[in-house]
Amino acid sequence: MMESPQLVILAGLAIGLIYGAVGLLSGFCLMSSMRGFLAKGDSRLVRSYALAIAVAIAASQFLAGNGMADLGKSIYLQQSFSVPVLFLGGLLFGYGMVLSNGCGSRALVLLGRGNLRSFVVVIVLAIAAQMTLKGLIAPARIALVQASQTTFSANSLPSMLATLGFTEVSARAIAAAVIVIALVLFAFAHPPFRRSSGQIAAGFIVGLLVAAGWFVTGYLGADDFNPVPVTSLTFVAPIADTLQYVMLSTGLALNFGIATVAGVFAGSLVTALATGRFHLEGYSSPRHMLRSAGGAALMGIGGVMAFGCSIGQGLTGVSTLAFGSFVALAGILLGTTAGLRGALRVQPLAVA
Repeated sequence: MMESPQLVILAGLAIGLIYGAVGLLSGFCLMSSMRGFLAKGDSRLVRSYALAIAVAIAASQFLAGNGMADLGKSIYLQQSFSVPVLFLGGLLFGYGMVLSNGCGSRALVLLGRGNLRSFVVVIVLAIAAQMTLKGLIAPARIALVQASQTTFSANSLPSMLATLGFTEVSARAIAAAVIVIALVLFAFAHPPFRRSSGQIAAGFIVGLLVAAGWFVTGYLGADDFNPVPVTSLTFVAPIADTLQYVMLSTGLALNFGIATVAGVFAGSLVTALATGRFHLEGYSSPRHMLRSAGGAALMGIGGVMAFGCSIGQGLTGVSTLAFGSFVALAGILLGTTAGLRGALRVQPLAVA
């Protein structure tokens, strides 16, 4: 019989494979969504992302309510957290996402398609994230968190409703229902989106993959003697861990995050080869490379500070209804908007 950690790794690989295929075929990406909306007025990808959040919340809260995933064991539902650091990290990540033309998960998908620019993004993001987690930048990050963190009596929407007298079950149901209904109405209020079956499918599938991650690590991996961390789709720390594992596998163990990263790349690669989408691409100029690498560094630093990326906080964290995740997502959205519009707008590069 397969042990829990092995089952979790195989399931993580499968989740990554599906995400990689869906990401390549649909173009699922928060940065692309906002660029299409702000620059072209096309909100279909934004609505696909909103639908993914709705599905992730509904399915994840269903699992939590039925004892199939203890979301309270995740990094998102901490009683003490730093609002300024989460928000600042989100800002840095969002702006870096514009500089690099996509987030970490999108870089993995594009790398599978043959985009060599994404190879640089993935490597630089991993190094910057590891420096912020455990390296040269870590002491400054830790000091900043310690100086600004606050302990909250309620760390999520359901816990806040519980303080008002609602039962745990009703608080969870009400909080989830309000947000899910609002997001679904927003998504399907747009006629072009209703006609975009591919984007609708992508939103549903990605949202379900978030819940699948919670189920795999929170239920299948719930072994009293050999437990695994309760987590789901996220890419900043896992990309850093993957690079470290590839370089120094001796003494290190595979985990859900590393398996997911490998799965995303493999899923995109197989799909690209099968559909004729694979083709090699590179940088148009040294300036292009410098901008891309700079954005990747900001994503690595900001993603660690924010406890996640546009997927790790924007979908997985928000699916827990944690207040900190909403703060981080707000920072990511504002940072992305600043990079796409206004005085801090990232100017398009001239084609060499």
